[in-house]
Amino acid sequence: MVLTMSIPALLFPAISLTMLAYNARYLAIAALIRQLHSEYLTTPSKNTGLQIKNLRKRLWLIRNMQAIAIISFLTSVVTMFLLYVEKMELANIIFGISLFALMISLFLSFIEVQISTKALSIRLDKIEENN
Repeated sequence: MVLTMSIPALLFPAISLTMLAYNARYLAIAALIRQLHSEYLTTPSKNTGLQIKNLRKRLWLIRNMQAIAIISFLTSVVTMFLLYVEKMELANIIFGISLFALMISLFLSFIEVQISTKALSIRLDKIEENN
């Protein structure tokens, strides 16, 4: 396969949209943490403490998802530069790294969604128990 300038450029919108989605997740979790923190200060409970612990894990995942997506973006730009200076072999290697980084970021996103879904399911179970 011949790597051209347009191939790594195709990753730009995908990575940018991914970063927007990750940022939206981060902001939602940050708001929830603030809410739970004030709830915990007024009426400390084990359940709230467990939720905060769960959110800490999710924040760690989101931070790493974002960092690896940025690495993917940077290596995609480096690939384009290498293509510009006609270093084709190195450009292919760096582009492979870019794709691999994007895959890792998406995999971490998958894990974070699983944790989020499990947390919501537990919360719904507690609501159903009270009804």
